[in-house]
Amino acid sequence: MEEQTCYYHRLTNEERTLAANIHPTAVVEPGAKLGKEITVGPFAYIQDDVEIGDRCVIGPHVSLLRYTRLGENCRVHSGATLGDLPQDVAFKDEESYVRIGDNCTIREGVTIHRGTKAGTLTEVGRDCLLMAYSHLAHNVKVGNKVIISNGALLAGYAEVGDRVFISGNCLVHQFTRIGRLAMLSGGTAIQKDVPPFCITRSMCSNTVMGLNVVGLRRAGYTSEERLYLKRALRALYRSDITVSQAVNRIEAEFSSALVGELCEFVKDSKRGICKFVKGSKGEPALFGNSPEET
Repeated sequence: MEEQTCYYHRLTNEERTLAANIHPTAVVEPGAKLGKEITVGPFAYIQDDVEIGDRCVIGPHVSLLRYTRLGENCRVHSGATLGDLPQDVAFKDEESYVRIGDNCTIREGVTIHRGTKAGTLTEVGRDCLLMAYSHLAHNVKVGNKVIISNGALLAGYAEVGDRVFISGNCLVHQFTRIGRLAMLSGGTAIQKDVPPFCITRSMCSNTVMGLNVVGLRRAGYTSEERLYLKRALRALYRSDITVSQAVNRIEAEFSSALVGELCEFVKDSKRGICKFVKGSKGEPALFGNSPEET
């Protein structure tokens, strides 16, 4: 408790008022920077060189370790550990970072590790929800409004686009990319890039089964935009030509911004994209052409 006592001794009266919601059993090292109106629960540990934005709530037994920064209005639940050293034998104990955007919720037991090379970071955007016991390894980059469900594990340098939904117990290989508004169904294992707007097949590896229609509707995209995407995906996955040939054909036939985003993602892929797997009997024709399917 010596460092906690030192922390309180250096506060002004105004700062002590702001710090009134710090539990007496919490340990806050002197170099930590705390925002206004924060709450810190029992037995939490906030290390030197941590920054916490205004109105954050830090639960019991949370560890916020050196070089971690939380944005405003974040809530970190019990037992989470942010900013621990990367699980990488090549790590040289250099200064690297974890950055969490505003309005994020990080549930029980989540672990997020620092970048593995000097000056690099693991980054989570704003308005994200990381559910219990999910894990972000070193140098993972997560976009805005992403939901990562219980037990999902993301390996080093994985990239996740905005508004992606990753279901429970998914496995994402290192350096893999998941495009914007994609959805990984439960238990999916991914070593190839998942194109934007696609949904993977549950309990399968490296497969997509169609368009994330629900996610696109919720994001406000029209039936016409969704129909263009379905036709583009049909050309990409259901024609007897190479991927590069399919992309050229799609770019020539469609002027939709969403289709253009899909094509750019595929062209930028270094690992290759997931393959298509046909749905089982009774499942809809997810690459169909009719408006009622969008």
